[in-house]
Amino acid sequence: MPTVHIPRDLVDFARIFHEAGHEAWFVGGSVRDNLLGRPASDFDVATSASPEQVVGLFRRVVPTGIKHGTVTVLWKGWSIETTTFRIEGGYSDGRHPDTVRFGASIEEDLERRDFTINAMAWDPLEARLCDPFGGRRDLGLRLVRAVGSASERFEEDGLRLLRALRFAAQLDFTVEATTLAAIREKRSRLTSVSPERIRDEISKILGSPRPSSALVLMENTGLLALVLPELAAARGVEQKGMHRFDVLDHLFLAVDAIQASLVLRLAALFHDIGKPETKAVGPDGIATFYRHEELSAAMAETIMRRLRFSNDVVDEVCHLVREHMFHYEDNWSDAAVRRFISRTGIASFDKLVALRIADGSAMTGVAVDPRTLDPLRSRVEAVIAAKEALSIRDLAINGNDLSDLGVPRGPVMGRMLSELLEAVIEDPSLNQGERLRDIAVRMKGKHGLG
Repeated sequence: MPTVHIPRDLVDFARIFHEAGHEAWFVGGSVRDNLLGRPASDFDVATSASPEQVVGLFRRVVPTGIKHGTVTVLWKGWSIETTTFRIEGGYSDGRHPDTVRFGASIEEDLERRDFTINAMAWDPLEARLCDPFGGRRDLGLRLVRAVGSASERFEEDGLRLLRALRFAAQLDFTVEATTLAAIREKRSRLTSVSPERIRDEISKILGSPRPSSALVLMENTGLLALVLPELAAARGVEQKGMHRFDVLDHLFLAVDAIQASLVLRLAALFHDIGKPETKAVGPDGIATFYRHEELSAAMAETIMRRLRFSNDVVDEVCHLVREHMFHYEDNWSDAAVRRFISRTGIASFDKLVALRIADGSAMTGVAVDPRTLDPLRSRVEAVIAAKEALSIRDLAINGNDLSDLGVPRGPVMGRMLSELLEAVIEDPSLNQGERLRDIAVRMKGKHGLG
């Protein structure tokens, strides 16, 4: 007999319902993950109690979706989404039911859920599993299968198309054949889903152990062309030199090869997305992609803005994409190392190294030894330890000092500060107030200041 382990405080929560004459079942992900031996963190409850009755049973209740029967109960440090058994009718907006009828049974309530592995319920007081659609069997078979008619489930909510692929990637499952065929058939339903909801599913896919498993399925079902057409355009774009794969497979492999950080995986996914548009074949038949990193960064920004990613994520990802093409060699001068840090930023160094390693690994499909960039890391650490000037704010003079020398505030002052920084990066010994003032005085004539 399967057992679902529910924290003691949550068993007490269910007992309050039972003592009031209501059913209370834990449903969805907490049951699925328990049966898979995975840690569960979100515990949702389905109950025969009406929303008003739930409000009457507990002191702290937030009416998060009371119109559709859902409230959030704050109980002993837990936030428990609690939903009345319901039957839903029609989804004309592709997300919310047109009608909701309460008073259903737990079996009828589970029937409205998306996949069999999410359509199981556990009564902790009677230690009973309710599994009317074979979810436990599909866990054993490692299958993502729609409840009932797959076409109907996807018609109800187009986001389920992506959710199926996301669960497959997160759990290392296969999408059942009929369900997969329905995803392809109903792919246009995704166009009615908000960008924010699509963004969240893509983020979860990128957080899975091997995102490429879902990305390949997105391509095969036509979802990739709908959501990320710029990425789909990379299929068949062959590369040069050591590259064994076309641009799209290279990007998929790079995502798998980098650690599961949203920023890093977005950067890996988009770092070469500009190659299809920058490809040029020379007289020797060799393809080149000059300055593709700049176009890739611009395209990445367009995509992430479209999907409503935060400004911080957009800025960081675009910076990494724009700077990913550095090629360190041992003959770099100390000034070249300082110039590299000044341009890319200390805060981005570890992430740029990670992206470069993933990029290299995805060229051949063979993991690059991360120690290959240890010499650069050692030199960067030495520069940081020496506290050498790497930005304008590190200079021994500032805008006020230049103003005292008769330099007007504005573009000319900005250019002069940048030139002073370049001089200090080349020769750190110049970063002294008097020496920089002397240099600035000589610069004034160059900038038409007499």
